[in-house]
Amino acid sequence: MLAFAVFLAPASEADTPVVRIETPASQHEFTVEIMRTAEDRARGLMHRRQMDAGHGMLFDFGSNVIARMWMKNTYIPLDMLFIRTDGTISNIARNTTPHSTEVLSSDGEVRYVLEINGGISDQLGISAGDVAKLPD
Repeated sequence: MLAFAVFLAPASEADTPVVRIETPASQHEFTVEIMRTAEDRARGLMHRRQMDAGHGMLFDFGSNVIARMWMKNTYIPLDMLFIRTDGTISNIARNTTPHSTEVLSSDGEVRYVLEINGGISDQLGISAGDVAKLPD
C-alpha cells in the first residue's frame, strides 16, 4: 500500500483574502475563505468541527439580497455579520446555535455575510454600524 503526501506551498500574504473590521476603538483582521457560487454558499461551514482563531468565511451573494442563513449541519457556534455593499455591518446574529434550522436574516439588503467563531464579535466589540474592509 502506498501513501502519498501532498505539500502545498503557503500562500503569500498578498494571495490570502482578509476582511478588516474597523470599530471605533480598533481594527480586527480575519483570514477568510470566500463563497461565491450558490453551491459553495449552500455548503458553507457545514460538517466542519472547528474554525481557527482569526479565520472566517465570507459569503458574497454578488448583488444585494435579504440574506437568510441557518445552522443545519453546522457543528460550531458562529457570529454572522450581515454586511452591506458599502461595507457597513447591518446586523449581527451572535453566537448562533449549532444544528439549528432557525432562519437568521439580515436587517434589509446586504451583499455579504461574514461568519466568524461564536462570541468573537462581543469579545472584540464589533457592532452594527462598524465597517468591514473587504478583499477585492
